[in-house]
Formats: sequence, C-alpha cells, structure tokens
Amino acid sequence: MTALVVEPFHREAGAGPGVLCLHSNAASSSQWRALMDRLAPCFHVVACDTHGAGKGPAWPADRRIGLREEVALVEPLIARAGEPVALVGHSYGGAIALMAAVLHPGRVRALVLYEPTLFALVDAQASPPNDADGIRAAVAASQRALDAGDSDEAARCFIDYWMGDGAWARTPDARKGAIRESVSNVSNWAHALLDEPTSLQAFADLQMPVLYMTGQRSPAASLAVARVLTAVLPRVQVVEFPALGHMGPITHPEVVNEAIEAFLRAH
Repeated sequence: MTALVVEPFHREAGAGPGVLCLHSNAASSSQWRALMDRLAPCFHVVACDTHGAGKGPAWPADRRIGLREEVALVEPLIARAGEPVALVGHSYGGAIALMAAVLHPGRVRALVLYEPTLFALVDAQASPPNDADGIRAAVAASQRALDAGDSDEAARCFIDYWMGDGAWARTPDARKGAIRESVSNVSNWAHALLDEPTSLQAFADLQMPVLYMTGQRSPAASLAVARVLTAVLPRVQVVEFPALGHMGPITHPEVVNEAIEAFLRAH
C-alpha cells in the first residue's frame, strides 16, 4: 500500500524546471507572489508556508523542533516542484534551504539565498560576545514582551531589529495582526537558528551553484553568517545590494527578483 504524502499549504504557478521558495520569519508564502509571476513563464514555481506561518501547521506544543523538521515538512514539495529543484530562501527560509541541500544534495540543482540566518555558524566560529549578540538581544526583548502579554511590543522589538528603529510604527495596520501572531513563535525561531548543530563543513561540501545575496544595510548578525558561509561554499556567487537591508526581498522585490531570475536562467 502506498504511503500517503502530506503536502503543506503551498502556492504554485507555471511550468518548467522546478523552483521551491521558502519565506522569511514573520512572513508566509505570499511574500513570493511577485517572483512567482515573474518566473511562471519558464519555471514551475512552488512556495509554501512553514511551521506557524500563514496556513502552515502550528509549532508542536510538546517538543522543540528545528531546521531538520522544517525540511521534513517541505520535502514533499521538492518532488512536486520538479527534481532536481532550485531552492530559493530568504532569512529563515534560506536556513531551511541550506539544510535541505545538506540532507538531499542529489535533489537540489541550485540554491538562491538572501541572508540565511544560521546564527549557530557564527557562534561556532567564536563564542559570544560576537556579531550574533544583536539578534539574541532582540529575541530576548521580544520574549519578555510576550511573557508580559504585550504582543505589540514583541513585534516592535523583532521588526525594528531587522528593519531599523520605527519600522514597526510605519507598518500598515492591516499587516500588523498577522505579524504579531507570527512573532509569538520567536523562541522557536531562535532555537532552530541558534542551536542548529550542523557543522560548517557540511555546507562546504555542497557542490551545487549558489547565489548568495546580501544587503549592505543589514544588521551585523546576518552579515556575519554571510561572511562565514561565502568563505566556504565552493560554487558561490555573491551579490551585495548597497541600498537594501535584510528584508530586501520584501521591500524591494523587483531588484532582488531580477537577480534571482537571471541566476536561475543560467542554472
């Protein structure tokens, strides 16, 4: 009897070589709509919701899970998109994409990453205090606010860390509810990204081509991860956007998506 394959909530468009898109924290698969529209004429594009995001499954209440469990969640969509697949990941989604490539290297033809947030790699290079201290402080402040019942302050601490002081205040009210709900998962995100045990050598062994994008205005933590990974990925192409920050794929999708499309057409 064939086992039932359970696919997480996803969007899909187009036909052609497979592309699977993985979103950032405090977002969902909807962040990739513009990229999907752009790629659909030539690619089969799938974008999914991860744990606690959009229509994705809730985080387990009885145990901690990490990046490997996120990979297990999205793994059925690798086949759905079409193998070998190109994985596109932003921030937390970039960390999932990297882990998927480590766990399933033969099923991944290329990686497209915008500042994956694998902070454990920074800690493995040098114990705290280090460049990951800023995100640790933001997570702690968000969690304190959640413990005090102030979800608005929790969201402010998290969003302002990534996008600059005042970013939360400028966020349209229509978007704030979903972000507040998402930020309730901040301790789960921190566990997945700060406690991931995979060694740097596992990423150095990846042989697929990688587009690694950064924003010059991004916080020290994500840029520190970039320095560590781009030094060891054997087939990496690095693109830095001088005017962008960590949320570049959301704030300036046309600029980032142009680079993504060009890379995917070449690989």
